[in-house]
Amino acid sequence: MKVELCASTVQALIEAQKLGVDRVELCSCLEQGGLTPSMGFVEFALDLGLECHVLLRPRAGGFVYSPAEFALILQDLSVLSSTSVQGIVVGALTSKNQVDREALIEIRNRWTKTITFHRAFDDLVEWESDLSWLLSIGVDRVLSSGIAHSVETGIPILQKMMKLANGKMEIMAGGGVNLSNISKIIEKVTPDAVHFSATNKQPMDEGSKFSEIQWVFDPIKAKKLVETFGKELAVKVVEEIQNTKAVFEFISFATKIAFFMFLFIFNFIFFKQGI
Repeated sequence: MKVELCASTVQALIEAQKLGVDRVELCSCLEQGGLTPSMGFVEFALDLGLECHVLLRPRAGGFVYSPAEFALILQDLSVLSSTSVQGIVVGALTSKNQVDREALIEIRNRWTKTITFHRAFDDLVEWESDLSWLLSIGVDRVLSSGIAHSVETGIPILQKMMKLANGKMEIMAGGGVNLSNISKIIEKVTPDAVHFSATNKQPMDEGSKFSEIQWVFDPIKAKKLVETFGKELAVKVVEEIQNTKAVFEFISFATKIAFFMFLFIFNFIFFKQGI
């Protein structure tokens, strides 16, 4: 299980490095759900030695893109191809709220590294068939709140997604992960990864004529989330060890029973023949 921090500020990137998160999703404008970041921001993250996955989303709103908007996604993809980023985060839908398969095949053909299909997945009307199709073309990961507004509400669907993916694709739980529900998500779903931004909604630069409400990164919240994740992961590891030990103890016991049964049957046959 891994931790991914959704980062839109330099402060978030610096804290991600300090906290040792597994990877970061790079974006801008979190208050709009995240948009494609600047190349300067991408290079800054790479210079910190972070595993970087870059969001490709040209505008806010839904995920049905015009030909011009999709061309912009491909142009950004081309620019990223010349960098050392490890992956991209992308999604595109048809007007019927199905995966835009033509668009995704084009992206897969142009990008050989990791692809995460983002929360456009939560707008799908036939998510099971689309998940299977994404797996078939080699999409590596799906970020989802379980077809719900909040990841906690979507736990039942996330459980089904884990079963359908069956370890062949990473399922990453995200969309409202916070200190009050991260333990529950890990316990009930045990996703391959959790994704959070650790932000608070607050005004920025209140003394300026251009002050506005933004999602501001909270380093204390981020640290607590990572620490809680570590504790819950440790509990899962202990449980797995105990379960494995119990299995081996059962096998050992069953082997002994089988051995004694063999001796009993062998002696019975031997003495019967001797008589």
